[in-house]
Amino acid sequence: MAIRSILSAGLALALASAATAPVHAQVGTQQPPVVEGAAKVRIDHVTVHSDAIAGNLMGTTAERDVHVVLPPSYDQNPDRRYPVVYALHGYWVKAEQWLKEVHMPQTAEGAFASGVPEMILVFPDSWNEHNGSFYSDSPTTGNFEDFIADELIDYVDRNYRTIARPESRGLVGHSMGGYGASRIGIKHADKYGALYLMAPCCQSPMGSRDLTAQDVQTIIAVPSVAASQELPGNLRSALAVAAAFSPDPDAAPLYVDLPVDAQGKERPDVLARWKANSPLSFLDRYADKVRDYRAVAIDVGDKDFLLDDARLLHDALLARGIDNTLDVYDGDHTNRLGFRMQDHVLPFFGRTLVTGTSE
Repeated sequence: MAIRSILSAGLALALASAATAPVHAQVGTQQPPVVEGAAKVRIDHVTVHSDAIAGNLMGTTAERDVHVVLPPSYDQNPDRRYPVVYALHGYWVKAEQWLKEVHMPQTAEGAFASGVPEMILVFPDSWNEHNGSFYSDSPTTGNFEDFIADELIDYVDRNYRTIARPESRGLVGHSMGGYGASRIGIKHADKYGALYLMAPCCQSPMGSRDLTAQDVQTIIAVPSVAASQELPGNLRSALAVAAAFSPDPDAAPLYVDLPVDAQGKERPDVLARWKANSPLSFLDRYADKVRDYRAVAIDVGDKDFLLDDARLLHDALLARGIDNTLDVYDGDHTNRLGFRMQDHVLPFFGRTLVTGTSE
């Protein structure tokens, strides 16, 4: 999957959507049936300032939208503390759309009514002007990895009644968010107790994305980050990857190094930087910590273009003695997201995270 890894796998659906849909409209997902008698959750919409993202070269705001789903008993039991699950969205959508894709709050209410232990769910927004941060640290994009793994955890633990321990903290993501969950979950395994990857993209080393000389010349001619938003979807996603994985503070106005030059020749130095950001490339450095997870799960639809990458990650983890499950279900990249969240993701964390009821 070297040369076409993201174009034909990781971001194929997002790029197809880009050609026909508004920025925040993604493909619809099936809605699970309502669970009768389910108690209501409460969703807080807050803004979290990130010092880690502030000052980035793209000019992306450091004021990040975060949606916090509080379980039915939260307001009735002021002494009770709860596990927390952080849920990362995919490319081309914001957190608000991600909630709709997984049919929040209905799926949380249904899961809790069906016996899943109550927990707090946190949906942070990591969208930027290139439609996705890839949850990475970069002077061009800002340090989204640090925001998720450090600042956001600190904010939630300060402002909500959490069980502020790794064994009571989970991380999940879908597609680009699945990449973010694998990246952060592998590199910061000491922060979380359980990890769930939903159709994670970009696990394999990336290639040049089939960029042509004309593509590169088109990008080079763009006068600003704002103007880059008028580019075709495939070039915008190439910029998203480059901004995250091959930033160049000296290359104004976009501050990126591309994997192909203006003559159409691949640049091995840039491709090496992209490869270094694939979880299959850096897993060995962190494998000892990853083995400490209480549980790791991967799921992917049998018609999903990311099926091969999910299997590669599953096998790579097993080869390093890291227990994990791979669930290949009947579905495509997005159509079963609501069902997966209610019937699989939240029950997984209910089984694996340590719960508590008081101080």
